[in-house]
Amino acid sequence: MTRQIVLQTKNVGKYFYDPEKFRVLNNISIEAYKGEFLTLVGKSGSGKSTLLYLLSTMDTDYDGEIWIDEKKVTGLTQNVLAEMRNEKIGFVFQFHYLLPEFSCLKNVMIPALRLGEYSRQEIEERAYNKLEILGLKDQALKPASKLSGGQQQRVAIARALINDPKIIMGDEPTGNLDSKNSQIVFDIFKQLSSEFGQTIIAVTHDNDFAKASDRTIEMQDGKILSHNGMSLIKG
Repeated sequence: MTRQIVLQTKNVGKYFYDPEKFRVLNNISIEAYKGEFLTLVGKSGSGKSTLLYLLSTMDTDYDGEIWIDEKKVTGLTQNVLAEMRNEKIGFVFQFHYLLPEFSCLKNVMIPALRLGEYSRQEIEERAYNKLEILGLKDQALKPASKLSGGQQQRVAIARALINDPKIIMGDEPTGNLDSKNSQIVFDIFKQLSSEFGQTIIAVTHDNDFAKASDRTIEMQDGKILSHNGMSLIKG
């Protein structure tokens, strides 16, 4: 059975120009599949966060091509990319970026209100549903500032899920969490990929988190060093 490719890069390269011209990504070609839990690892400066930023379409200054859900996104306008991001990609960062004075429910609703495909009542029902999946339905009407750090990160995941994106991108999603809450977030991602068929692409420094994912891409000096420990660079 052929696995469905949800995201693909073809010979992606990227330069930084400050303080001088520097090649930060070099001919990156990868594929991510439907329902796959993929992690990107490497030392600081290896290019993994830069690559994630390109995959998210928020940075469009690169060489090569990026395809998402069988559509070439390279060269599309910022407005079209913003619409596509809101529909197809959910984001979970190291910091939850919740609005502290808003309830958990309202925080989760924001991307769906922006998308504008459902009535407010439908969006509210969807938000309750996502919070329930994450074990936080009973916290829905609390201000986000009243929750623990682990709970806030779960609310951030619920917000990322509200539009049922094909891809969830995480930038150090457990970086601010203790081991117990890191395991909770990992289990949530595992469930989302295996049960709901969503593709997870996460940058992490957490070796245990990476090892337990479906596949790991290790980067070094802007290149792919290995997939799941299989070396691609000799010598």
